[in-house]
Amino acid sequence: MNANTRKLHAIGQSLWLDNLSRDLLKNGTLARYIGDLSVTGLTSNPTIFEHAIGHGGAYDEAIRDLARRGESGEALFFALALDDLRQAADLFRPIHGATGGVDGWVSLEVSPLLAEDTTRTIQAAARLHAAAARANLFIKIPGTSAGIPAVEESIFAGVPINVTLLFSREHYVAAAEAYMRAIERRIAAGLDPKVESVASLFISRWDVAVKKDISPQYRNRLGIAIGMRTYKAYRDLLASARWQKLAQAGAHPQRLLWASTGTKDPQAADTLYIEAFVAPGTINTMPDKTLLAFADHGKVGPAMSVDGGYAEAVLAEFRREGVDDDALAAQLQRKGIEAFSTSWAALLSRIKEKIVQPGRASAG
Repeated sequence: MNANTRKLHAIGQSLWLDNLSRDLLKNGTLARYIGDLSVTGLTSNPTIFEHAIGHGGAYDEAIRDLARRGESGEALFFALALDDLRQAADLFRPIHGATGGVDGWVSLEVSPLLAEDTTRTIQAAARLHAAAARANLFIKIPGTSAGIPAVEESIFAGVPINVTLLFSREHYVAAAEAYMRAIERRIAAGLDPKVESVASLFISRWDVAVKKDISPQYRNRLGIAIGMRTYKAYRDLLASARWQKLAQAGAHPQRLLWASTGTKDPQAADTLYIEAFVAPGTINTMPDKTLLAFADHGKVGPAMSVDGGYAEAVLAEFRREGVDDDALAAQLQRKGIEAFSTSWAALLSRIKEKIVQPGRASAG
């Protein structure tokens, strides 16, 4: 087992893979990551599936078979995705069992076209989780104004949720409040308080967004500051009387997950966001390239400060540079939904092409 990844686990942080494809499952790569690199879960999103299905022929036969059975569009995609995720969930099942359900998770996102539709999001989350028939599968719901009430209702109904596309402390707190309200309601209703959830804070997109607008010395510092500020809110919440009451009733924490941790700046260290977010009780989900880089030459330094460290001072510097972090958080969330919606349309188009003209869309 790799010494660098093992060190992260020793301090209480989980490493998840931000990728999934049929090739990863069939060629044993995911199993190797689990055995050799301490990977204990994975995440997926529409962009990941668009690349996996649209580039190469690994899904062609399955697409044609499902089409012959009358499936098309979103229904056909979810049949493909659920097949992959069931296989991945089964690989992680021993970890899920050994950790009492805390770790060993895979994630599937509802259609990004539902981002502003609370009712249909709730329905989709319940339907997809039931169809998956795996206890260790999270349904991903974006933390939009319409998504947050869907998170609460889904968790109250017993559906494990990964709250995605969070970009700020305030976004995280809204997700955490939804989780706690749902657990409080379950306790009041006499239901089991153990419904797992994670809250996914996106990091690198902050630095990409401001790169052209700031002085060079400030590059690749904003995402880390936002994360440090949010980690303080996370730890403050876990220390609160409200959460302690839920924990005493048997609830598990909604863990904070660091997402979008692949370095986008070629001039920055390829392990930048892994080394910056060494934080007990959290998850870092990373693409293959970043995982392999960290395993090869990453360094595990001191754990992130629970008091926010220098985050507020750095954020004050960015405000002097003209960055409104509240407005930018809202903008990043909107752009995240738009990007996933674009990938969703491309994904469905690729599937349609493969049905109409098999093999044509496999060369990319």
